[in-house]
Amino acid sequence: MNHRNGEDLTKERILDTAEILFAQKGYQAVSVREITSAAECNLAAVNYHFGNKENLYLEVFRSRWVPRAQCLQEGFRKYLASQESLSESAVVRALAKAFVDGPLSDDERLRHSQLMTREMTQPTKAFEHVAEQVIQPFFREVLERLSSVSSDKVGEEEMLLNIFSIFAMVLHFNFARVAVSRLTGRKYDPSFRAQLVEQITQFSLRGLGGGKMEE
Repeated sequence: MNHRNGEDLTKERILDTAEILFAQKGYQAVSVREITSAAECNLAAVNYHFGNKENLYLEVFRSRWVPRAQCLQEGFRKYLASQESLSESAVVRALAKAFVDGPLSDDERLRHSQLMTREMTQPTKAFEHVAEQVIQPFFREVLERLSSVSSDKVGEEEMLLNIFSIFAMVLHFNFARVAVSRLTGRKYDPSFRAQLVEQITQFSLRGLGGGKMEE
């Protein structure tokens, strides 16, 4: 193993360890010493590769969280591209499939949700980065696709809130798997995931205009 490869492996080990600890405890509760101890490296390695704790935290999002989010988004686009035509049901089903039946492992899914949950309640520079570079562009993409095929023409703000509501279901069924399994008695096997995708799709379609209550 040459010197360059050794440095790269150390950097990756630090990032892997830091992500786990930041996800479990949050940015403020984790010290650099705790990270170096768990990663079996010295403080100089963190300073060399990242400069400081904040830069390490931001790099966790850039090199770990963002690629996973982009992978989920690409799954959404691939499903839509496989459809003969664009429709409300296709857009909602693509979102549900990408997240609920997507490619992330259980460990990846857990770290992904833990990191963002902490950022939603105690935002740092990391939230500004992912909001600007990942979340806002994707919401805009979904907004444009759904607005173009909506059977009930509504204003942009109402449609955006509709999308938030859909995402709330998608993210809950994706990231709250332990609770959902415990309360339903179902394992997240292919059959149950397919059922959840249809549940999200049909429930969302009613909310998008098919099930308005009379005043």
